[in-house]
Amino acid sequence: MDEFILIFRHEDGMKVASPEQIQAWMKQTMDWIGGIAAQNKFVSGNGLPFENARVVKATDTGPVVINGPFGDIKETLGGYIIVKAESVEEAVEFAKGSPVLQGEGNSVEVRKIARGDGTH
Repeated sequence: MDEFILIFRHEDGMKVASPEQIQAWMKQTMDWIGGIAAQNKFVSGNGLPFENARVVKATDTGPVVINGPFGDIKETLGGYIIVKAESVEEAVEFAKGSPVLQGEGNSVEVRKIARGDGTH
């Protein structure tokens, strides 16, 4: 069984949600993760808050530091989870259930994690 990372991208990352919206979304997310954990396929995960974030960007004059997580992309990375799955198709099925997909333009990127021994 392989491990896959599900990366949550929010196109509307700059929008401010109400505390009630955040609480409802967190419950949906915890329920979704709980369903994966009940199958013994949840490995770990974290949110990526916007505060205290920097982007270090390569330029022809050397690295430049930009305040905030936004850089040159229109979406923001909201977090990730790591799951165990038999195939990328199974990991995609987990991703399809993510509450992140309720936001128009949001996405979940699914990537296989390379093993530390150099094998894929």
